[in-house]
Amino acid sequence: MAATVHVYEIFIQAPPERVWAALTDADDTERYFFQTRIESSFRPGDPVRYVMADDVDAIEGVIETFDPPRRLVYTWRVLYDAELAAEPPGRVEWTLTPADEDATVTRVTLRHGDLALSPKTWEHVRLGWVQVIDSLKTLLETGEPLPAFATPPTSSDSAEIEGNWHRAQAVTANNSVWEYLDGREHSPDESDELLHRAYAAAYHWNRATGSTAINRARASWLLARAHATLGHGDVALHHAVQCERSTELAGDEAADFDHAYVYEARARALACLGRIDEARELRRRAAAVTIADDQDRSIFEGDLAAEPWYGMGS
Repeated sequence: MAATVHVYEIFIQAPPERVWAALTDADDTERYFFQTRIESSFRPGDPVRYVMADDVDAIEGVIETFDPPRRLVYTWRVLYDAELAAEPPGRVEWTLTPADEDATVTRVTLRHGDLALSPKTWEHVRLGWVQVIDSLKTLLETGEPLPAFATPPTSSDSAEIEGNWHRAQAVTANNSVWEYLDGREHSPDESDELLHRAYAAAYHWNRATGSTAINRARASWLLARAHATLGHGDVALHHAVQCERSTELAGDEAADFDHAYVYEARARALACLGRIDEARELRRRAAAVTIADDQDRSIFEGDLAAEPWYGMGS
């Protein structure tokens, strides 16, 4: 799923106690919450449900936290739609905070999480919660909820949202790997962390919006470098070969420095395996690649010079 949680915030001109009452009172919820009534003892561990006018359950869940007038948490499973009902339950958390000294304005924060495996619910509640919260605000500030209306479809593409999220995670994970490629001796925990980050980058790049063969090539290069740094020659060579294949598939999309890094990755992996003559020749080819941009050339030369080269020398 693109994001495992929706977060909504709004300011309501009413004290927290009044907002809390509106969240937990059946008559109030019926007015602003799609004509459903909340029913629960509100004791942690007890069930909670939203009931439609014909006494059919629309939502079911279990109370996790009941801390008036500050925090209400319960699980959330949709029942009025068969596809939504088949998905795992999510988790709804209301938090009320006074927004001014007199507590006449309340900051309302709603988090609907645990939706990673519930994409249909994720999409369904995305605008549904906006309608509910806006109607709640209107009710408390004017005495009347919003009139009933159908939420129009939007052009939002959940696949694109998901891809953009993966892209952001890929960039973050990729950049974080370099914190561990600083020439240090890695402890077992640091070695694991280095690999976790490198594999996370590859995972997210493969699912990112706009990802192409060159993104896969660079992700494979990073894995090759991480494993070579840790002395895992066979695995480093595997990823170096994958880097080469993806770079070839990228064609003209590959930059000049990408071809240099293909040689460097294989050279370093072979050096790790003790295949020094092969490694020395590939490192020579890496250094011989023409890189037009001065900054790109400088960055590559720094990476090429960095250890470990396993005693191969300059």
